[in-house]
Amino acid sequence: MEHAEILKPVAVLAGWTMLMWIWMYATRIPAINKLPKDATPGADVGWTGAKLEGLLPGSIQWKAHNYNHLHEAPTVFYAVALLLAMIGQGDGLNATIAWVYVILRIAHSLWQSLVNKVALRFLLFALSSLALMALVLHAILGVFHG
Repeated sequence: MEHAEILKPVAVLAGWTMLMWIWMYATRIPAINKLPKDATPGADVGWTGAKLEGLLPGSIQWKAHNYNHLHEAPTVFYAVALLLAMIGQGDGLNATIAWVYVILRIAHSLWQSLVNKVALRFLLFALSSLALMALVLHAILGVFHG
């Protein structure tokens, strides 16, 4: 597909999201198994991740929080990147901005999952949001002004 360089960062972010899923459960399941049995009565019936908040250490939960974050703003990224590819504007500057977005989201994931100091986490999120806003603007201009 011509003008589809933007699909590479799309594929990388989707792959990263699956790696975060693996990391989340690789740390979460052993932590759950270490909980005292009386701490989790009825855990096998209708239990949600929210019930783990206070039972598991924050450093374990950070991965789950980030996995959830990867299903929020990045969904706009996926849609906009596919739109830009479809209208023939998925290369050049837009592909570069998409890579910046993905690199910042991966950095955000690593920071949130390992350190989770809010100031830098917010900075990474804000910068990635600016990149996403640029892609959205380019998509709007591309759709309405060719």
